Amino acid sequence: MQIIRDWVERFNRHGPAGLKTGKAKGREPLLNDKQRKALVEAVEKGPVPYLDGVVRWRLVDLMQWLWQEHRILVSRQTLGRELHAMGYRKLTARPKHHAQNSQAIEEFEKTSPPLWQKLPPEPPEENK
Repeated sequence: MQIIRDWVERFNRHGPAGLKTGKAKGREPLLNDKQRKALVEAVEKGPVPYLDGVVRWRLVDLMQWLWQEHRILVSRQTLGRELHAMGYRKLTARPKHHAQNSQAIEEFEKTSPPLWQKLPPEPPEENK
């Protein structure tokens, strides 16, 4: 009987269109607009090493930051999806060997001839 009552209420409220089965609202987003804005600011600003304990943000670090700042528990996958939707991509720096000699690199680059050189301009040909 409850379903018939619901149908009658939907018909009275919306007319015949109210009897159509609509799409469910779905789950509420974990982050509201204010929290998304705070997350973007944190990502753009970057971590403070002596406060945050890291020199670059990882998803697990941002998860911890969200918990500390907003008491929101979010999975790594969800946070990655959220950041991707905001236009962020995962970037990592090229690794550098700990014993790399920067002066040797500079000397090598100075003495190595460039592979491509611009040809000198050709003199104009005279009509014979």
